[in-house]
Amino acid sequence: MKNILLIAGNYHPELTGIGRYNGEMLEWLSNQGYDCTTIATYPYYPQWKIAPAYKKKHRWYSSEKNGNIRIYRCPHYIPARPGGIKRMILDFSFFVSGFFKTLQLVFGKKRDIIIVVSPPLVPTLLGLTYKFFRGGKMIFHVQDLQIEAARDLQMIKSRSLIRMLFGLERFIMKRASVQSSISTGMVNKVKAKSGRDVILFPNWSDTTRFFPLEKQGLKTDFGFAETDTVVLYSGAIGEKQGLEIILTAAGFFRENTSLKFIICGSGPYKEKLKQQALNAGITNVHFLDLQPAEQLNRFLNMADMHLVIQKADASDLVMPSKLTNILAVGGLAIVTANPGNSLYDEINDHQMGIIATAESAESLAEAIKIGMTDRISQYKANARRYAEDFLSIDKVMQRFVTSAIEK
Repeated sequence: MKNILLIAGNYHPELTGIGRYNGEMLEWLSNQGYDCTTIATYPYYPQWKIAPAYKKKHRWYSSEKNGNIRIYRCPHYIPARPGGIKRMILDFSFFVSGFFKTLQLVFGKKRDIIIVVSPPLVPTLLGLTYKFFRGGKMIFHVQDLQIEAARDLQMIKSRSLIRMLFGLERFIMKRASVQSSISTGMVNKVKAKSGRDVILFPNWSDTTRFFPLEKQGLKTDFGFAETDTVVLYSGAIGEKQGLEIILTAAGFFRENTSLKFIICGSGPYKEKLKQQALNAGITNVHFLDLQPAEQLNRFLNMADMHLVIQKADASDLVMPSKLTNILAVGGLAIVTANPGNSLYDEINDHQMGIIATAESAESLAEAIKIGMTDRISQYKANARRYAEDFLSIDKVMQRFVTSAIEK
């Protein structure tokens, strides 16, 4: 059985975003008998601070085992208030510390498969470093078109820096053995960049762990009344998400005391949102911390509607990771996306959610009104069916093994 080296940046036990998928991917491969190793950061996302269990270790290298997986943690810079340049410094600091760990592994047993995940982009050079010394197949997996997002959201304003990053990206793509990405739209974009074939390797959900439940009693378990209508946003809280729109939309429903909005998660932008809600006198928005993994299926099932918020410039660049579990529980997703991008097309083609115009609080409010009607049962059924057909981790990973690892 092949030996696999994952150079990932974010990794388990992060519960959201790319770290979650990196961890679940390697766990699945390990369970199939692959010998797995990863070079990763210390867990910090989405709180943007080191997880308490790692505070004593994070200033130097450490090693740990998770089942049959060997994890090497590398020290790195973590900005308290992340922005474009500060995120680049984070990535570069991980690249530097990861470089020495990669060189150390070069002299150990040979890894047949090197999987590098972007973002972060710069540390994917570590995969090429290992491949240069020891050979092997390098799989370049794109979770997010990081450079376009940074450019379009004005996180990086220097044109020369953007050009340099695009050049680095092309350099990596040309030398990868296999390329993959998470949605049809992103596959097409990566293919246009590199001029080479790209495998569809979508994000998944564990449909045996996330599934529809009978709602009776769930709301009271989380502090709400059975008669409340709960509208939930659960995920990272940052400027990239444009979550101010939730506050504005909630303001349209001030008189409906049974309609409750929940913003659940962590991130540097959370306190600013709380202050904005307080200043605007918005009392129907509740802020919660991320829920424990063992409670997550019940928590997602508790909500009547799930908000998947994207800015107009970002909606074609990212397939939101939070959407997979929403679909798996048969949740009613309200997604902000505009015609002509892949997220809009996927939701619309499969009729598995209600679409609102990106960055329009009025459109979001109208979508919520539709979600409060009785005409939404088919959306929920379609969501669960889509998850079972396309998002089951076993099906997704088996296709990936066949098309990329064992090919």
